[in-house]
Parts: sequence; C-alpha cells; structure tokens
Amino acid sequence: MSGPAPIVRATDFLSAQRANRRNTDILVVMLLCLGAAFGYIAGWTIETMMQGREAVIDLARLSLHGVIGGAALFSIGCIATAVTFAAGGRVMLGLIGAGSVSAEAEPQLHNVVEEMAIAAGLPKPGVAVIETPALNAFATGMDPESATIGVTRGLLGALTREELQGVIAHETGHILNQDIRYMTAVAVLVGLIALLCDGALRVVRVGARRKGAIILAPLLIFAILSPVVAQIVRLAVSRQREFLADATAVKLARNPLGLIDALEKLGSSSEPFRGVNRATQHIFITNPLGEFDDTALGLFATHPSIEARIERLRNLG
Repeated sequence: MSGPAPIVRATDFLSAQRANRRNTDILVVMLLCLGAAFGYIAGWTIETMMQGREAVIDLARLSLHGVIGGAALFSIGCIATAVTFAAGGRVMLGLIGAGSVSAEAEPQLHNVVEEMAIAAGLPKPGVAVIETPALNAFATGMDPESATIGVTRGLLGALTREELQGVIAHETGHILNQDIRYMTAVAVLVGLIALLCDGALRVVRVGARRKGAIILAPLLIFAILSPVVAQIVRLAVSRQREFLADATAVKLARNPLGLIDALEKLGSSSEPFRGVNRATQHIFITNPLGEFDDTALGLFATHPSIEARIERLRNLG
C-alpha cells in the first residue's frame, strides 16, 4: 500500500452523488459523440474511396457522406440508449441467468433487502438469485421502482446475516446513487462502438487491397482507438462508483464490519459463472472474471482492489 486511504466524511455523500450523476450524463454524451465521430470518419472514407485513385486526401473538407454517417450513428446510439433505459433491467436479468425468488423461499434475504430499502427511503426492490456456488451479488434496473437486487446461491450459504446486510446495503447504494441506470446504458453504447469498429477493421482489410492504405488510415486509427478510449472511461467511472457504494452501505447499515468481512470472503473466492462476460462483469460487487492489482494495469479493471476497498472502509470517519 502507498500510504493510508483518505477518510470519507459523512458530508461527502450528497456532493459525491451529485457529481456522480453529473459525470454520468457527461459520459453518455461523450460516448454518443464518439459514435458520431466514428460515423463521420467512416462516411468520409467511403466518399473518398468512391472518388477513385484521383481522390485528394483532405480531412478538413466537409464530407456529405460523413455528415450522414455521423448523424446515423448518433441516432442509433440515442435509440439504443432509449431502448436500454426502457428495458435494461429485464434484459440484464436474462443475460446473467437470475431468477426471482419469493419471500417464502428466502425469508432472510427478503427481510434484509426490505431493511436496507427502508433505510435508504426507497421502495423495496425485486429479489433474485443466481443458481451458482460462486459468491457474488448485483443490482440492476433503470429506476428505484423497477430495481432488482440479486445474489448467488453460494453467497447465501457463505455469509452471516451481518455480512449479507453489508452486501445488500452496497447494492442498495448503487440504486440510491443512481448508478445502474446509467451504467447499463453506457455498457450498451460501448458495446455498440466496439461492434462498429470491428466492422470497420474488416472494411479496412478489404479496402486496402483495392484503394490503398492511405485513404483508409484515418478509419483504421479511429477503429483501433475508439473502443479502447470508451472502455477506459467506462471502467474508470465504474471503479469510482464501487467506492461510493461501499461508503453508502456503511451509512445505510451503520456498521462497516459486515461489508468488510463479506469483501474478504468474496475476494478469496472470486470465480466466473454462466452469464458473466465482459458486458456484464461490472454490475457485480466483485469482478467474477478476476481482479487487477494496484498497478498501471489497474486502469483496465472494472473494480478497485478488495484491499483498497477494505482500507477505505476501515478509515471511514
């Protein structure tokens, strides 16, 4: 460790939540603009290739095909965002294989979820379980009224009630801080950009043999860099939100020890399971695909390290 973790004061919560919401709106706009820029460069490239070998390479020239391409991809991004906001929670539950459970089947889980919802001043979320021995938990939904908190079967068997309360408080914090709504939309947009860039790389491979590599160079550079930049920005925001949700959990449960003990168990038993992939890994309390250490490679991690999270929790003031 490189020194003590910063102390989080109680007065930080509201300001952090406001900054979190504001930064998320900016992030969504940035990704939409990134998609529009990609569409413009793709359209410019197509228009230049249509002019044949006599084409003049002039990036400053306004391209009609580029404007059409940029507007098209920006519109697609807006539609994808709207669809995600309307049904993102249900889609995510299906993707990760989570099923709803009744209060009769899991009374303790329902009781803890209701306790934390009352503490947060939120309606009680739906409750779901993933049938896997792995230890993990998640929250999803586009607003508090449609939110769902879920846990794995393995987590239910491994945690005490106090530890389960800490985990559920963390996931309730994600709902209270309005994280899941935007992270789902951003994940869809990043995935869309990555899909478009894969298609652009195929166009480059084919076009290079016919028109030469110079015309295709801008498209190639953008196709390589866009998904990398979008992913780094998304993951950086995700890590910040995990710290905030941990701190919010302490405020709701009024006890950091439950979450600390739960994180120690989760950190020693992280494992992938069916339904987990790069598109869904960021919604869980710990990354099921494994952790990065606190080095430069941590830039690509969806979560801060367990050690860093526990240290912050122990220094909460």
